[in-house]
Parts: sequence; C-alpha cells; structure tokens
Amino acid sequence: MTTMSVREPRGSRWRNREAVRRAVRRNLTAYGFLCGALICFAFFSWYPMVREFLLSFQKTNFVGPPEWVGLDNFRTVMEDSAFAPAWINTALFTVLALVAGYAVPFVIALVLNELRHAKAYLRFVVYLPVMLPPAVAVLLFKWFYDPGPGLFNQILDLVHLPGLSWLDSTSTALISLVIVSTWMNLGTGTLIYLAALQSIPGELYEAAELDGAGLLRRVWHVTIPQTRLILLVMLLLQIVATMQVFIEPYLLTGGGPENATVTVAYLMYQYAFSFGNFGGGGALGLMLMIVLMVFSAVYLRVSRDDQN
Repeated sequence: MTTMSVREPRGSRWRNREAVRRAVRRNLTAYGFLCGALICFAFFSWYPMVREFLLSFQKTNFVGPPEWVGLDNFRTVMEDSAFAPAWINTALFTVLALVAGYAVPFVIALVLNELRHAKAYLRFVVYLPVMLPPAVAVLLFKWFYDPGPGLFNQILDLVHLPGLSWLDSTSTALISLVIVSTWMNLGTGTLIYLAALQSIPGELYEAAELDGAGLLRRVWHVTIPQTRLILLVMLLLQIVATMQVFIEPYLLTGGGPENATVTVAYLMYQYAFSFGNFGGGGALGLMLMIVLMVFSAVYLRVSRDDQN
C-alpha cells in the first residue's frame, strides 16, 4: 500500500510565506523601536550610574588621568559639617512633601471628579504650574516670599497678622520649599489620580449609595480600594522624586539659613561644581542612589506581599 503525499497548493504556500514576511517585518520594527529605547536608557541612565560609581572612588579634574583614592571621598563628605543636616533636611522635606504633595492632589482629583461643569477649564488651571519652566516657578515664589512687597506678607498684612521671614528663618525656610515643590508638581499628580478615578465603574458607587454610604464612606470603601495600585505607585515616585530635591534650595536659599535647607542633592552639586571635588559629589550621589534602591526594593516587596 502506497501513501500519496498531498502537495500544498501554490497559492497557499505563497500566502504562508507572505505571512511570515509580514511577521518578520513587524517584529523587526518593534525590535528597532526597542533598541532605540535601550540605547537611550544605556546612554542617559545606565552609563551615568556606572560612571558615578567609578567616580566616587576617584580623584579627577576631567583633564588629567583619574587617581584611585579608595574610600577617601566617602570619608571627606562624611566628615563635612553639612553632611548630617543634608540627610536630615532631605528626609524632613520628603515627609512634609508627602503630607502635602501626596494627599492634596488626590483630594483635588476627588473634587474635580464630582463636578459636572467646567471640568476641562479646571483641569487646565490645575495643570498650568507644570507647564511653567521650574526656574520660572521658583523665582515667582521668591517674589511671593519677599519680606517687603512679597505677596504672602501682603496677604498677612491685610488680615492684620505680622509678616514672616519665609526664606530667612530656620523655622520656615524648609516649609517654604515644600510649598513651592507642591505647587509646581500639583497638576501631574491630580491628572493621574483623576484618570484613575474615572476608570472606576459607576455601579460600585450606586451600590454603595443604595447601602446608605455617605461621601466619606464611598471614598474609603470604593475609591481608595479601586485606586490602590496607582496610589502605591505614586507614593513610591513621590518619595524618590522628593529625596532628590535640588532646584528649590539652589534658587531660593542656597542651602541656608544655617544649613536649614541644604539637601543631599544640593550638597552633591556644591562638592562637584563649587569645590571642584567631583569624587566627593560622586560619593554623595552613590550614597543617595543606594538609599533609594534599598527603599524601593523593600517598598515593592512589602507592597507585593500585601497584595497577595
């Protein structure tokens, strides 16, 4: 008994080859875009991280060959009188920024989500500070904080309250930076939260209302559980961003008064570009990177275990 081989029709073979070609072209395009992104990450993110790691163990002026100095750069920065205040101020700034910059955008998003009119206009108004260049926004607040004709002291004078030395007092300088940072970044967080709120099914709110839940109970039992993932991600991003605060102390206070607003990122800048000690700046950058990496790893592990 002989078996006859069934030959595939020529048209079917042509269609199969064409499908393979289309799949190859589609994948090549996708891999091409992926390679572009990887090259950008490697050049602008990974290479600077590796270079900073090497720089923290070197002494160099970027003209002559670098000299390996081991842990001398770390000893130098840790013996600096501004080292401890920089870490304390950075941690305090992060905590204060979380209280304002993490909660306030969520509350504003809740209010905007409940409105029926002028939503687009109010979203534009909230996002407007993000569209301003950071230096412009910071210098605008520098005028607001002016102890003489500044806007904030003028408002205090209208309600018969004494003016404050916003940037010149150790008790108010750091809080003043937190206000600037919160205002500058308010719009991004608000729009992200608003997008998450609008993805919540309306049936959940209707069911909660039928059960007699008020506004606060609906927020606690429906809104927060449904936006839990984005809240966790935003918390991590907020902490990582605020731990690297630089432009506010650089343009407003110069780290003063009495090191009350010096931060790790600002001290890093001083070592590299004011003192010419690039190795010391690299050592501070490496310390900050390690702290953020450890925190992010612990945070993601706890969040994953909590979700499971």
